[in-house]
Amino acid sequence: MDFKDYYAVLGVSESASAEEIKKAYRKLARKYHPDVSKEEDADTKFKEVGEAYEVLKDPEKRAEYDQLRKYGARADGSFEPPPGWQSGAGFGGGGYTDADARQFSDFFEEIFGGGRQGGFSGGHGGGGFRQNMRMRGEDVHARLALFLEEAFHGCEKQVSFAVHEADEHGRVMPRQKTLKVKIPAGMREGQHIRLKGQGAPGFGGGEPGDLFIEVELAPHPHFTVEGRDVLVTVPIAPWEAALGATVTVPTIGSKVNVKVPKGSTSGRKLRLKGKGFPGKHPGDQIVILQIAMPEKHSPEAEKLYEQLAEAEKQFNPRSKLHV
Repeated sequence: MDFKDYYAVLGVSESASAEEIKKAYRKLARKYHPDVSKEEDADTKFKEVGEAYEVLKDPEKRAEYDQLRKYGARADGSFEPPPGWQSGAGFGGGGYTDADARQFSDFFEEIFGGGRQGGFSGGHGGGGFRQNMRMRGEDVHARLALFLEEAFHGCEKQVSFAVHEADEHGRVMPRQKTLKVKIPAGMREGQHIRLKGQGAPGFGGGEPGDLFIEVELAPHPHFTVEGRDVLVTVPIAPWEAALGATVTVPTIGSKVNVKVPKGSTSGRKLRLKGKGFPGKHPGDQIVILQIAMPEKHSPEAEKLYEQLAEAEKQFNPRSKLHV
C-alpha cells in the first residue's frame, strides 16, 4: 500500500499549527476546485487535499497519523503498519471537509476507515470511522555516566530524557522527563537498566514503552575495568622487586597489604580474589607491578649499583634480542 504524506499534500511542515493547516487547505481547495480550476488533474488533487485536511484538522486523527508516519512509512514510498499496531478506536468527531469521504484513498480507508459499505455519516456515529487503533508507546534509550565507585557500590541518580507525546493540537512534541533511578551495586560499562512503562506514552489506550538506561563509566585515575575484574598498576622500588616486600595496594573503597614475591619483574600480575566488581560471581582485582627508579641516586647508592653490576656481570637482560 502506498503511503500518503498529508503534510506534503498541503505543503506544510509537520509542526504546522491548526490555523496554518486550515489556511493551506482553503488555498489549495480554491485552486483545485473542479468547478473553477483549469489545472490538469484538478479533480484528483482536490480529493487529495480534502483527504489530507480531513486527517490533519482533527487532533486525534493527526496524532495517530504522526505515529504511523514515523514508524510505518518506508523510504520507497510504501507503507506497512509498525509492530504493535492494530486497527480499532474511533474517529467520530469533527465532521468532514468539502471532499467526498467515500472517494478517499485506500490508505485512508485502511488506517481510519472501517469499510465503505454504508458510506460515511459525517462523524455522528454511523459509517466507518468506528475502529480502534492501539499502539504501544516508543521505547526510550538514555545514557548515564557513573563514577567507578558509584557503579561498584550502587547509588541513586537522577536521569533526564525526552519522550514524544501528542499535545492538545495533535502535534507530536518532545517532553522532558526526570526520574530518580536506583543503580544496583556492580553495574558495568554497557549494561542496561530497564524501567518498564517509563518510556513514551502509548497511543489509543496502548501501553507505554520502556526506558532503557545504558551505563557509562567515567575514567578513573588509577583503576581500569575488564569484565568484572578491576586492574591497578602499583609502582615498586627495585630493591622491593629484588628482595620481596609487603606493600599497601588500593582497592575500590579500601586498602590491603599485598606481598610482592622476591625477584618480581615489571608487568608481573598478582590476583586479589573477590576484590573486583560484586555480583553472583564477583571479579578479582589484578595488581600489575611496575618497577620505578628514583629520579636521582645518592653517591652511596651509585656505589652499591656498581658493586651489583660487578657481582651480576654474567646477567644480560637483552640476551633474547640477539644483538
